[in-house]
Amino acid sequence: MISVKTPREVELMREVGAVVAGILDTVEKAIKPGVTTKELDEIAEDYVLSQGAKPAFKGYGFDRKNLFPATVCLSLDDQVVHGIPGPRKIEEGQLVSVDVGAIKNGYYGDAAKTFAVGTVTDEKKKLMEVTEKALYIGIENAVGGNHVEDISQAVQDYVEENGFSVVRDLVGHGIGTKLHEDPPVPNYGKRGRGPLLRNGMTIAIEPMVNAGSYRVYTARDGWTVYTSDGKPSAHFEHTVVITDGKPEILTLSNG
Repeated sequence: MISVKTPREVELMREVGAVVAGILDTVEKAIKPGVTTKELDEIAEDYVLSQGAKPAFKGYGFDRKNLFPATVCLSLDDQVVHGIPGPRKIEEGQLVSVDVGAIKNGYYGDAAKTFAVGTVTDEKKKLMEVTEKALYIGIENAVGGNHVEDISQAVQDYVEENGFSVVRDLVGHGIGTKLHEDPPVPNYGKRGRGPLLRNGMTIAIEPMVNAGSYRVYTARDGWTVYTSDGKPSAHFEHTVVITDGKPEILTLSNG
């Protein structure tokens, strides 16, 4: 069931969205060669708690024997999403994708951004630029009266025009009192298909773009998703609310 939020609910989502944006800003400042992904996760958790919120990802999952153990997902280079923080050290030239979620006053926010560590290859630089641009193109299509796959096709077209591929096994989603709500928001599709977008709907749009094939696989840890060909991937995401005209981004940084 797709929920339409009241103005009060949207205000609560603005509050948690600001927390999520702050997490990304805080983690970005700490990313440098030699820092472990576990250290970045600890920095993120300290920030979330300082804002009167709680991590949305920690303890999340459908397998009670393998719930996600950290505050943020930290994915490096050929890791697409859901990387588990640990002792691995960040290295010069890597891409670091940071996916963060928080819950406050019963409402969720979710966003992601890929960062370059020092100087990266031209391919990685273009991959980041295209993925971020694809996100904003998708957001431009998230208007009342459009359909979900108007977003999907806009993202897919731009990504593929630039020689990259969109991951098909993972999608964006509705968001609100649950981290993942209806409707699913794929990054590929055909205009005019999917649920109708209505004012007050809140969705997370999140292109996951691979430099090579769109095919991916999940590691033995049950979480970390890798590109099938070992080529790098980038991930950008915002939570938005459908309004009259231009959608409002709820997780936009003020920094």
